[in-house]
Amino acid sequence: MKSWILAAACGVFLACGATGVRAGEQRIGGGVNYWVAVKDIHTDKVDDNGFSYLASYQYRADLLGLEMDAEFLPDRFGKDAWAPEAYLLVGRTIYAGAGIGIINTDSKFADDPFYALKAGLDFEVLPRIFLDISGNYRFNDKAQLENSDSNIDTDTVFLGAAVRLAL
Repeated sequence: MKSWILAAACGVFLACGATGVRAGEQRIGGGVNYWVAVKDIHTDKVDDNGFSYLASYQYRADLLGLEMDAEFLPDRFGKDAWAPEAYLLVGRTIYAGAGIGIINTDSKFADDPFYALKAGLDFEVLPRIFLDISGNYRFNDKAQLENSDSNIDTDTVFLGAAVRLAL
């Protein structure tokens, strides 16, 4: 039994070595997201959906990637906000990932970060130009509305697109 496991491990090792590892690729770009709050917010003073804009950097190597974004969310639940965020991605053209970020509103960072799950399609439309269409679910985030005594749950779904240039 142990020899079978050793043989399988050696086979996987040789197969991985035969395919080679592609050098990492860096990409920069920007995009836009449309977001919708999962729970209805029962007030006419704030929207529970909107657009956000992002500047993005990616490092992609074989099946793993790292993405770092700076996102601007105008009129997010009644106030402008921005969010630095980072994702660990798995896959190439079809990918999935997990990430973390934090909301900054009125020059103050939130007490707790938000967590995100992301999936998408990332493909080359022209040489060295990539289009990334993705869906994103963010959770564990709260917001304090003006003239309100309680925080609201701001779990949010995002659908967006980004264009990146490979360096």
